[in-house]
Amino acid sequence: MAAKGSDQPRVGMTAVYPGSFDPVTYGHVDIVERAARVFDKVVLGVGRHPSKRCFFSQEERRRLLQESVSHLDNVVAESFDGLVVNFCKDKDARVIVRGLRATLDFESEFQMGQANRDIAPDIETIFFFCAPHGQFISSSLVKEIASHQGDYRRYVPACVYEATEKRFAELGTGG
Repeated sequence: MAAKGSDQPRVGMTAVYPGSFDPVTYGHVDIVERAARVFDKVVLGVGRHPSKRCFFSQEERRRLLQESVSHLDNVVAESFDGLVVNFCKDKDARVIVRGLRATLDFESEFQMGQANRDIAPDIETIFFFCAPHGQFISSSLVKEIASHQGDYRRYVPACVYEATEKRFAELGTGG
């Protein structure tokens, strides 16, 4: 399988890009598109975080993410529970993809990457730098802007915008 519109050679393996994707932003999509040019297959792991209260359910996040990257034929979004390295092993993935927006991301990503390497030394973590236009975009920022009826359309795919507006309408707040 190849990423549509890509004739560049790839590493020839499966990578996992894990996250909560609550909601998915164009920053996430940028990282996925670039990973899809490098790896034969990219599995987007939509994680369940017991200590984190999410805006969308795990299944809603998975569905919105899959719809947001439907133009890539070597990418699939799947839900998972537990450690990312165990999910990678289940998917025969030898690489974890992560995105770095700014120096604030580096410390937590470094800590997580080192822990993953300690637990599963055969799985590498590879970082992609976010494109300049997406460095400040985060899911938290999108939800904050949406909760105050701000215009956040340019930060998220259309399906995510529609789902977010619908959710805020159901809650009777923001959006």
